[in-house]
Amino acid sequence: MIRTLTALTLTAAMATAATGCQHTGDTDAAAAADGRTADRIDLDAARADLAALQVATEDTGNHYRREDWPHWDRVAGECDARENALRTQGRDVTTGPHCTVTAGTWTSPYDGVTVTSPDALDIDHMVPLAEAARSGTRAWSRADRERYANDPAVLVAVTAKTNRGKGDQDPARWLPPLDHCTYVARWIAVKHAYGMTVDRAERAAITGVLNHC
Repeated sequence: MIRTLTALTLTAAMATAATGCQHTGDTDAAAAADGRTADRIDLDAARADLAALQVATEDTGNHYRREDWPHWDRVAGECDARENALRTQGRDVTTGPHCTVTAGTWTSPYDGVTVTSPDALDIDHMVPLAEAARSGTRAWSRADRERYANDPAVLVAVTAKTNRGKGDQDPARWLPPLDHCTYVARWIAVKHAYGMTVDRAERAAITGVLNHC
């Protein structure tokens, strides 16, 4: 059963999204930074949700096609999902006709970079659409896929550089430059809420991060 996320679901996971806490495993300072992050995310809940996820080989036969995952639907008045993410995740955001975002200030949670132009941002799906397609969603209807692709709680305004560096990779292959703990906590929350699967390498990588939080 698919349970659409709400902003409340991820409040704890995203509490430190722009703090710049790091986890590299290489220095005491990095470990201490993640310790501070761990004080503000529910690690027990993250571990329990991870344990509840079905472990399965990626369904690489369920090929991702963009047109099968309709996105940028209207989700709030005249605002489509992308515009809504920019409007709600920035500061002093201004909009023009039809909710076109014209200006504001955003801090990308993946790398801590602050930008003032919406054109410098991409809207990332926390679990990328292609990864979602490989994660036990073959039976989803078009409406299910559309619901996920436009869920405001799944979308993150980040710098184009980090979004494109991430691509469709899971945490076994890519982690953001900053705050690994919050990132994997949110990844788990999304997969758990939508009943997605994890593969063994992905689960091991996430467990490794949580063990240092």
